[in-house]
Amino acid sequence: MSKMVQALLSGLFITFLLDFFFFLGIFQNYIRVHEINLYYNILFVDNQSIILFIVISFLLGYLVIYKSSKLTLVLIAILALFSLSTLIKPVGRSVAEILLMKKDVQIHTDKYSYRGDILYNGRENITFYDYKFKKVLKLNKNKIIGEY
Repeated sequence: MSKMVQALLSGLFITFLLDFFFFLGIFQNYIRVHEINLYYNILFVDNQSIILFIVISFLLGYLVIYKSSKLTLVLIAILALFSLSTLIKPVGRSVAEILLMKKDVQIHTDKYSYRGDILYNGRENITFYDYKFKKVLKLNKNKIIGEY
């Protein structure tokens, strides 16, 4: 196998592991806490930046295969600590809120108007916390009028 293919595969493997634990922390400490009906796989795929994934894969693969040194090991260890830190409840929740939550949004349907926070913007539904009802609502995207 050529070194280029080894670098690509190594980078993909390392990046996949980092992403797995990053999104696992978000899933455990945000999605489950808010009781959002969502599978881990959908969270992982829908919120994955493919460009960032590929760039980091190439970079890490290059460093591991062509430039293996203590600096490479330190860089991967720092990325692993960042990725694993989302498994800590407050960190995972804060990171998820930054990535997934939209605060103080107004949503209109043909009959009602809601004001609150978008907890998760899914494929077909929006999980929404309404300030007035103090309750989590699941709103169908097809019934929403305008932008949110």
